[in-house]
Amino acid sequence: MIGRAQEQRARAAVTSARLGIQTPAGRGFALISGATVAVGFSMAAQQNIVSNYFENSLGLSGSQFGYITAIREIPGFLLIFLTALFYRLSLPHLTAGALALLAIGYGFFGVSWSFWSVTPWVIISSMGYHTWLQTQAALGMSLTTENKSGGILGRLAAINQGGALVAMTFVLIVFHYDWLDYKQTFVVCGALALLAALFIARFPHMHNGELQERASRRDRMVLRREYRLYYLLSLLDGARQQIFFSFGLWVLVDHFSLDVPAISAIMLVTAAIAMMAGPWIGRQIDAHGERTMLGIVNVAYIVALLGYALIDQVGVAVGCYVVYSFIFPLSAMGASVYLRKIAPSSDVAPSLAMGLTMQHAAAVIVPILTGYVLNYVGYQIPFLVASVFAAITVIITRQLDPANQKSPRRLQEDAARASA
Repeated sequence: MIGRAQEQRARAAVTSARLGIQTPAGRGFALISGATVAVGFSMAAQQNIVSNYFENSLGLSGSQFGYITAIREIPGFLLIFLTALFYRLSLPHLTAGALALLAIGYGFFGVSWSFWSVTPWVIISSMGYHTWLQTQAALGMSLTTENKSGGILGRLAAINQGGALVAMTFVLIVFHYDWLDYKQTFVVCGALALLAALFIARFPHMHNGELQERASRRDRMVLRREYRLYYLLSLLDGARQQIFFSFGLWVLVDHFSLDVPAISAIMLVTAAIAMMAGPWIGRQIDAHGERTMLGIVNVAYIVALLGYALIDQVGVAVGCYVVYSFIFPLSAMGASVYLRKIAPSSDVAPSLAMGLTMQHAAAVIVPILTGYVLNYVGYQIPFLVASVFAAITVIITRQLDPANQKSPRRLQEDAARASA
């Protein structure tokens, strides 16, 4: 019996070693994977029901959808200042605190009764959400070397979509059978975000896949001319993305009269496709470069946005929504990999924060303007404007050349590593 037990433990140890969970990088990946699943569920479930909640429970108009989106994006615009304020916190602790804010915001969404009463919870959850966006990428890339960054971001994207897939199934079932209402579902979203915070609080300090004795030093704020193409990509991405996600679901709900189960089914299909293809796409970024992949993605954006704007059929609109929602994470993924290739490690996290701030400089202004325009024109005009932003981005991506665009500090870091 003792011998058999020892043999079983030995086999388990070998299996664990093969899976990599006994290494610091393996433990880190397990922790960030658990957090990513939980956040993916939380955010997808909230996104699934929030348009119907605004429309049916709070009675918001189309223009108010744009205004609430602009309010939601203000913390993203201020992210660089928030990151600078808490620069002494390690990246895992900063991320855990952000996820706790996300939990509070989502948990109290359901107590609202009007546009202004929901605003505080929109802002609080947005602070957590936008911080997670930039720190998750930095934490993920710290687990591996530069030439495998796209692969690990692709795996995390797939894991996120796995959580979203479970969330879509959950919402579809509970709303079809009336088991939960909006308020109770928001509480579930908050609980999952809190679970993610507990996972990330134990994340190890990593750099290039190696365990560090202490957290890496981070600058308060980074704004460098060498990263201007990354900033441009972020700015254009924010303008295009916020138009689509401010009004994409609203058009399906208001113009085509789709209910919660129908929206759930659409997002379920999107999550399933993204979960299966995410790792493969991440590997393509590593294999073919972010320049090629970002160019392809933005051409696909143009097709999806024009289809949404010019063809007034529910099937086409749903198809374009699925295509756009499937590919939109690739923009941030490709831009993050490009930044890592040209910036020193100490600049990556604060530069990602600066990129999100640039992104939300457009994201705050554009939804307000397009929401105002909706009072006078059809919903098609904002989507045509978004397609123009995508076309400009195609031109910008042609200028990416990370091998010859490394910053002076990155060249010094490479030289120091080579001599060591």
